[in-house]
Amino acid sequence: MNNLGRIVIVVVLIAAVISVIAVKKYGSASQTTGAETAAASAGESVGPQAQAEYRPEQITGKGLPTMIDIGAGTCIPCKMMAPILEELKKDLVDKLVVQFLDLNKYPDAAQIYGIRVMPTQIFYDALGKELFRHEGFYSKEDILAKWEEFGVELKKTK
Repeated sequence: MNNLGRIVIVVVLIAAVISVIAVKKYGSASQTTGAETAAASAGESVGPQAQAEYRPEQITGKGLPTMIDIGAGTCIPCKMMAPILEELKKDLVDKLVVQFLDLNKYPDAAQIYGIRVMPTQIFYDALGKELFRHEGFYSKEDILAKWEEFGVELKKTK
C-alpha cells in the first residue's frame, strides 16, 4: 500500500472518532426527560438540560419574581440556607418563587449559570430577567431587603 492510501485511511479513522465523540457529547446533553419538563413547567427545581431548553420566564416563576439558590446538599452554607429557603417558599407562596438547584445532582448547572461559589443566589424579575447575584450565605433579612430594594412587595400570605 502506498503512502497516499495510508494517509487516506488515517484521515477517515480520525474523522470517525471525532464523529463518535461529538455524538456522545452533544447528543445526550440535548435530551430532556419528561420529569424535568414537568418540573420546569411547575416552577420547581429542574436539571440543567431542562433549563437550557426553556426561556427564563418558564424556568423562573412564570409571572412572579424568582430566586434560585444554586448549591449542594453537602455544602455547609447551603445547609444553613435550606431552612431559610423553605420558610420563604412557604410564607411567600403567591408572591415569590424560591427554587434550589443541587449541583451534586446537576453538575453541569454550574457552567450553565456561571457559578463560581456555593451557594449562589440569583434574583429574577417577574419576566425572567436576572436582577442580581449573591455568592455565599445570604440571610433571610438580606434577601427580603434585596427584594424590597427592587420594589417587590412581599408581605406574608396567611
